[in-house]
Amino acid sequence: MNETKSSFAMDTLVMTKRSLITILRNPLIFVPNLAISMFFLFVYEAGLSGIANLPAFEGANYLAFILPVSIVSAAIGGAGGAGQALVKDLDNGFFSRLLLTPTSRLAIVLGPIIAGMLQLVIQAGLIIAVGFLLGLEVAGGAMGVLVVLLLTLGWGLAFAGYSVGIALRAKNAQSAQAGTFIFFPLIFLSTTFVPYELIEAQWLKAAAAINPVTYLFEAMRTVLIDGFGEPWPIILGFLVIAGLCLITITFSAVSAKRAVSTD
Repeated sequence: MNETKSSFAMDTLVMTKRSLITILRNPLIFVPNLAISMFFLFVYEAGLSGIANLPAFEGANYLAFILPVSIVSAAIGGAGGAGQALVKDLDNGFFSRLLLTPTSRLAIVLGPIIAGMLQLVIQAGLIIAVGFLLGLEVAGGAMGVLVVLLLTLGWGLAFAGYSVGIALRAKNAQSAQAGTFIFFPLIFLSTTFVPYELIEAQWLKAAAAINPVTYLFEAMRTVLIDGFGEPWPIILGFLVIAGLCLITITFSAVSAKRAVSTD
């Protein structure tokens, strides 16, 4: 039993290392996505910071309010690259060759997922660093930054799992890329620019209430703006992310089994 666990851990480590090396060999692929996320951060801060004077903001720093939007949007092209890498393996036949080896099938899927997750955490760290240069103040201090990165890690794991699952189902780059665009509406059907109380359209309020991204935003904003005085939004954010991870990782594992049965 212990040997099986050790073998699975080693397989996962090897596949993750391979995926990370692939990313490092082509870093420019993800630079545009990171640049766009930072560009939006500059634009949102410059153009919308005045609405922070509204009573609902209670004097909060708008930069701290909008920062999570840039972090979450970075996942679209960041952790989503996990699926693109898997599509390449499917196209060049490497995935089929992996299936002929004793490598754990789950490790083959987890490798690119973990690599995509780690990539997103690095991107989030860079965005936060730029935020500090713009005058960001974190009420939760260093622990608050850590919590934001942990939430980002969970979001990256969930999104990468979805990306890999779509790639295994579609088996071509165009369909896999199109499948990840579903997350764009999730970002904007949320408390993206204003608090929930300031959303006027009832349909948008209803969409935001059932949107998991809303709870991710609220958890990040709580530690950035208010610190740890009200822990429930933070706890709820982690619970929602954990549920997303469970769903998307299961989806990718089922997709992998289907890919194995058809190859």
